[in-house]
Amino acid sequence: MDTKTTGTMAARIAALKKEQDAVILAHYYVKDSAQEVADYIGDSFYLSKLAAGLDCKTLVFAGVRFMAESAKLLSPEKRVLMPEPKADCPMAHMVVKETVDNARTEYGDDLAVACYVNSTTEMKAWSDVCVTSSNAVKIVRRLPQHHVLFIPDMNLGRYVADQVPEKHVILNDGFCPTHEAIELAEIEKLKAAHPDAVVCAHPECTPWVVEAADYVGSTSGIIKRVAEGEEKSYIIATVIGVRRTIEQKIAGQGKEIFFPETTPICPNMAMVTGEKILSCLETGSGEIEVDDAATEGARRALRRMLELAKD
Repeated sequence: MDTKTTGTMAARIAALKKEQDAVILAHYYVKDSAQEVADYIGDSFYLSKLAAGLDCKTLVFAGVRFMAESAKLLSPEKRVLMPEPKADCPMAHMVVKETVDNARTEYGDDLAVACYVNSTTEMKAWSDVCVTSSNAVKIVRRLPQHHVLFIPDMNLGRYVADQVPEKHVILNDGFCPTHEAIELAEIEKLKAAHPDAVVCAHPECTPWVVEAADYVGSTSGIIKRVAEGEEKSYIIATVIGVRRTIEQKIAGQGKEIFFPETTPICPNMAMVTGEKILSCLETGSGEIEVDDAATEGARRALRRMLELAKD
């Protein structure tokens, strides 16, 4: 079980941040003790934008490897530290170069490769643009090409295809194990117990969970929907780490939130704690470097995402 950040630990982290001109970014899915000491908490898109614009020498990225790599790509002049270097994302590796090459051969210049940010630096370099769950629909809609190979997540890709029927979206056989494991039967059981509850699902969930949802959106979108909604009960089909932020935002509103009986925990995100943030600041461990051969292509895909996602 995660321990709360002690006053002594928080004070030590604050002192080290000042000494090293460091900013701590945390994803909603990491342990509470990591979120408690973060300067900014958000989803992948929000944190990507921040990483590109923050004025600091060091970024401590409390998340999984692809997030820290993206921060380094967008801010190559900064030192980027990862509190738990072993925290990886299985989906980030679920595509092979042959899939991309075959699609480019078949569709030529009328193909765009859209790469979910939940991917390795190498995969990003194979791609034309990166996307997140917050902006994937907008970006795919804005691409000039008719054919779009969506890598690596088939569930988010399928959701995008449904929202942008004018495009031919080609799916890859990848998925998030945590969201894939959320069972429709458990959502239906919660719905039977709380018939007035709004079902909010992440698009990384299976198509049958997405179809059963009243609202489908990114992590930040789900949080916003619950915080601003008029309903009093919500069923949350995403990783349990969002509970802390949701509970903060709905405090005093008389709302209830429910998660599936089989708790959706990302085992890699759960490795990231406040104690490990302190350790990496004390020792300088977990510094992120990116593959030089893939750097320019990956950075270009990320920067195109930031450009196309503008309102």
